[in-house]
Parts: sequence; structure tokens; C-alpha cells
Amino acid sequence: MKRNILLTIIVTLLLTSCASEQRKSNTISLSGAFALYPMAVKWTEEYQKLHPEIRFNVSGGGAGKGMADALAQTVDLGMFSREISSEEIKQGVWWVGVCVDAVIPTISRQNPFIDSIKLHGITREKLRQTFITGSISSWNQLISLRENANIALYTRSDACGAAETWAHYLGRKQENLLGVGIYGDPGLAEAVMKDKFGLGFNNTAYAYDIKTNKKRPGIEVIPLDLNGNDIIDQDENFYENLDELLQAISKGVYPSPPARELYFVSKGQPRKQKVIDFLRWIITDGQQYVKEAGYVPLAEEELKANLTKFK
Repeated sequence: MKRNILLTIIVTLLLTSCASEQRKSNTISLSGAFALYPMAVKWTEEYQKLHPEIRFNVSGGGAGKGMADALAQTVDLGMFSREISSEEIKQGVWWVGVCVDAVIPTISRQNPFIDSIKLHGITREKLRQTFITGSISSWNQLISLRENANIALYTRSDACGAAETWAHYLGRKQENLLGVGIYGDPGLAEAVMKDKFGLGFNNTAYAYDIKTNKKRPGIEVIPLDLNGNDIIDQDENFYENLDELLQAISKGVYPSPPARELYFVSKGQPRKQKVIDFLRWIITDGQQYVKEAGYVPLAEEELKANLTKFK
């Protein structure tokens, strides 16, 4: 009797262990960039419709976390939103580009100078003097105004691709950005939204609502005065809805940076066949969901080149 009970316990434990291993082998874990998070969620949802046996664990945390988790092999894939550094390459990172988005300067819809800001825009140099050197600290230094107020400047507190990309556009690195540090893209958008004198930057997916194609309630986007003539010309005016901005990014009218490629990264090429299959699907059939999710697809030549990364 005792022997039968013992055998039953052993069999149960073995079956439980096998089931656990099966679930683990069918699970793909991702973490990292807020910029890629909405797109990654869309891809996982669509992929599960085709492969219901696959489970996904997707979490944000910023590009820095995505890279760290990938290199530590605590996740299958890190979501990453800036250029890969030489130091990361030395640590054995493997990466594949999956889509394109951009970082854009944002203000509150309550800003009392909003009409002048949208009419004149802001040059890269004035943004550099605001975010990097601090020589501009008031709104009438940015644009010609009768009234004035101090700029409430915001940046990201977490290591992230958005801040690094924005700093790169301004000629420096994330640690050089001035402003009150806010964690995460959603947090930064909310901080700017609630402060009528606030100035920050966000990924496109957090400045625009992909369901309505319009700017998120409470957020306004600052147009870049690309030619420096103190007026937003017709060919510089592409911020009213997400489709217009994505088209400008696709054509290269919106500069790169702050337009940038987004990546999945791992420690060496992924070994799990299910991860490889998922990535192959993303850069082939999965590209059909990129525009729908509010991003820009990669060029056909680059997609083909990315397929050769799988040995």
C-alpha cells in the first residue's frame, strides 16, 4: 500500500515536472523599450492566433533594462530603441531590426503659447540650448512672445532609447539632458500633459493614439523648424495626425535622429527554435501589422538582409 502511494507521488511529480518544462519551452519572454512595447504586444497577439500553444511574457522597463535582461539571458528577447554600442557588441549582443518610429518634442495642450509655437516651431539649435546647455530657460527665448513664463523641462530618469536618441539629435548623450527626470514614456507624457509650461519628448506611440490617429488628449506636438526660417512651412507641417508623421518619417523628411530603428536583441543568436520562428514571422508576415500599430515598416531590402542573420 505504502509502495503504491509512493509510486503515485513519484509519477505525479514527474508529470508535473514534464508539464512545467513543456510550458517553459513554449513561453517566449520579452522586456525593455517602452517604444517597442505596443508593437511587441500587437505581434504577440497576432502570432498567438496562429500558434495558440505559444505563451508570451512581455514587460516594459526601458531599453536599458531590455539590453541588460537580454545579456543576462533572463529573457529570450530584449526590446531596444537606440543604436547598438561597441561595448554592447563586445558583450556578445545579437540584434535584428524590426520597425521604425521617432522621438518628438511634446508640450501640454494647456500651454498658453501653443498657437505661436505651432506657427513658428522650434529649431534644433534652440532645443539644444534648452535641453543641453540650459542657456534657454523661458518660453520667450524659444519664440517671440509678449508674455513670458519659465520652461518646466522634463526628461527621462530611466536608461532608455528615447532619451539617448533625443540627446543624440542634440549632439550629446542621455546623461547630458537637463530637466526633471520622469520614469517611463507614459510617465513623461503625463507629466508634460499636466504642466501647462512643461516641455519634454515622447515616442510616437505615446504622443498619438493609434485608434483615433490623433494626438492623445492633453498632448501637443512641437513642430521642428527644419530650415530655420522661424516659420513652419507647408512641407514641415506633418504633425496633425499620426499618418502624416509616419509618412514624413518614411520619406526621411522627419530627420534621423530623432527618427530611429527599433530592435530585438539577445545574447548571441537565439537558440530556441520557437523564438527564431517568431522573429522570422515578425520580419516577414508580421510586417503587415506595423502601420496598423502606429509604426513605420522597414524597407524591403533591409527586411531581406535581416533574414540572413539567422544562421
